[in-house]
Amino acid sequence: MTPARKLLLAALAASLSACSDNGPDEPSPAQITRGREIFRFDTFGDETFWTDTLRIHEVISAGVSPATALSVGLKVDADVLPPGILESADLNSPATTVALLKLNAVVGLKGTVETIEGRDTLTRLGVTCALCHSTVNNSVQPGIGQRLDGWPNLDLDPGAIIALSPALTGAQKAVYNSWGPGKYDARYNFDGENDPALIPPAYGLDGVNSVTYTGDGDRPAYWNRYVAVTQMHGHGSFSEPRLGITVSNPPDQVESKLPDLEAYQLSLSAPPPPSGTFDAAAAERGQAVFNGAGQCATCHAGPTFTDANTRLHPTTEVPTDPTHADRSATKMYRTTPLRALWQHLPYFHDGSAATLEDVVDRYDSAKNLQLTPQEKADLVEYLKSL
Repeated sequence: MTPARKLLLAALAASLSACSDNGPDEPSPAQITRGREIFRFDTFGDETFWTDTLRIHEVISAGVSPATALSVGLKVDADVLPPGILESADLNSPATTVALLKLNAVVGLKGTVETIEGRDTLTRLGVTCALCHSTVNNSVQPGIGQRLDGWPNLDLDPGAIIALSPALTGAQKAVYNSWGPGKYDARYNFDGENDPALIPPAYGLDGVNSVTYTGDGDRPAYWNRYVAVTQMHGHGSFSEPRLGITVSNPPDQVESKLPDLEAYQLSLSAPPPPSGTFDAAAAERGQAVFNGAGQCATCHAGPTFTDANTRLHPTTEVPTDPTHADRSATKMYRTTPLRALWQHLPYFHDGSAATLEDVVDRYDSAKNLQLTPQEKADLVEYLKSL
């Protein structure tokens, strides 16, 4: 064999090995990094809505101090704060909020701050995916710490933030103010019904095609497009013939970013339960209940704990209010993947179960399982361990 042929075969083998290692669909580290930047900082041009239409930048500049922002669940990324700034900052001054926006330190908000007549002035404001789907670890103080991407911000009161807009009517503000922390209605602006759902986690989605409560579309890209265009009001297009929804807001700043955004989301693993938060022996017994008498594994199947990739369920099979599903494209519910349950109580799409004990009791009653108190307690410990 000639040296040239040996070199050619070696190069071919290396190429095949690289393909084998990553697979055709496995994202590269660079793609995941790009996706993280999109998730955290890309507004898709939605400043035209939050600034030009809702005028939220005016409200923040006039009267939203860091203390007020933290009280409605906004978070601050401690990693971008200059050392010692919090010790000297006036957390009751709106000017400090503008300063934090200038530093790009408010999770999920992106502001443009210009110096006008010698004073920092917030002139543009947009929102990113991280607003609802990130929180912080509170390492500095409640609401201030390192980012936790993919964690639902269940402290966030998005309705109360939207209701600050001077462009809304009193009736609209009343609806938004009724939602409360951790909830958002992603269909209100289309059907006018008021039925908010819990903000879901954006982690643990790898291997799960139906990422919404009602399984409207496969993979995260469907919902990312829906939210970016119809809820964040970014520049792009979305069409859902089943609901009669067609939105076009050119020029498109969404579509080309969806693959990278999805790659980052799928890279986010569900956080494990903290040490000492469940009884390991009881959890082992509870796993047997989960797979047996509790009938949980009938739907919460496989490594993702869901059958959503193969079927959805009519509302009659799910012991929750059917309204959310009735407003969706599928009119059904998917089986929610059971990941990091310890982290995102309350439970069900509407938060109608305050604890895992409530969840178990509801299914025990709805399905007439007749579980013993011990079986219920063990099952709860197993759910805590996921």
